[in-house]
Amino acid sequence: MGQHNVQDAKTRFSELLQLVERGDEVVIARAGHPVAKLVKVERPAKRPLGFLGPLDVADEAFEPMSREELSAWETPII
Repeated sequence: MGQHNVQDAKTRFSELLQLVERGDEVVIARAGHPVAKLVKVERPAKRPLGFLGPLDVADEAFEPMSREELSAWETPII
């Protein structure tokens, strides 16, 4: 991990980014006091679809509602 003052970091920014891409950490300091740290951004791992596993849904869930069920569903809650 290297520490660089602000002016040096401005001058060598591309070089510092290359160091970060290799996995190094770069600290930017003002008047000798650390202010910021440049670190490599790690991409999140892709999660496969279906991470919840198979869902058991009853066949009745896909059947149309009866008139009574539809009426109850559409009745406003007061």
